[in-house]
Amino acid sequence: MTQAAPENATLATALRHAAGLGLERLDAQMLLLHALGRAPHDRAWLLAHDGDTLDAAAQTRFGAALQRRVHGEPLAYITGHQEFYGLDLHVDARVLCPRADTETLVDWALERLAPDARVLDLGTGSGAIALAMKHQRPDVHMHARDFSADALVVAQINAQRLELDVAFSQGSWLEGVTGTFDAIVSNPPYIAAADPHLAALAHEPLQALASGANGLDDLRAIIRQAPACLAPGGWLLLEHGYDQALGVCDLLRAAGFADVQSRPDLAGIARCSGGRWPGLAPT
Repeated sequence: MTQAAPENATLATALRHAAGLGLERLDAQMLLLHALGRAPHDRAWLLAHDGDTLDAAAQTRFGAALQRRVHGEPLAYITGHQEFYGLDLHVDARVLCPRADTETLVDWALERLAPDARVLDLGTGSGAIALAMKHQRPDVHMHARDFSADALVVAQINAQRLELDVAFSQGSWLEGVTGTFDAIVSNPPYIAAADPHLAALAHEPLQALASGANGLDDLRAIIRQAPACLAPGGWLLLEHGYDQALGVCDLLRAAGFADVQSRPDLAGIARCSGGRWPGLAPT
């Protein structure tokens, strides 16, 4: 069990205790702010009050948070918050923690949208992609879908908190979807079922991470189903693993997509691939 910070610890002492447990300073500061009931951007306040004493209740909350973090639970699950594309999202163990690299997918999709476009986000999870796009483009008719009823609850909570109008539905990828869209975007599961990296993600929902022997099962299903749901000239844009760009592009071409291409993430790795369904978009 993680040893608690000393009684009557100051804020500075509590942070040193966290460092002694191996936590990064930023993580420790975020956990301490959370225990104190202060906003995540109040790091400067911590520095100005580093001699203040932690009261007993805050020390108990901080100790419990340290215990969870030391055992590998994501910071966002402990605090209940994760920033994505400038939005403060609620997250918990029902959904994946949104990653900064996924902002690449949002950027690309926003570039492709005409006014009043109809967009579908598949496997929405916390709603991060759909809500970011709606926030940036209020004119877009945004739909979001997930197989997990629990994930949809989280996404709807976020939509209500942020006052963003997104239509949600439950289902497996595009099965049963009616109508056509000008863009379909997705960050589906793409990790191979036997990938050793999954061990480091044990606190996050496995069904949102792993996808068959080579990680391509869900990507393959979406690419196969998407043509029936895309308007002429509509785009299918997909996030995938660091070594899957060539495979995903091959699947897109084989399905009949044109203008197939990939986009790099923040580290310069081809992280998203997509293509345009042939035909001219309506004018």
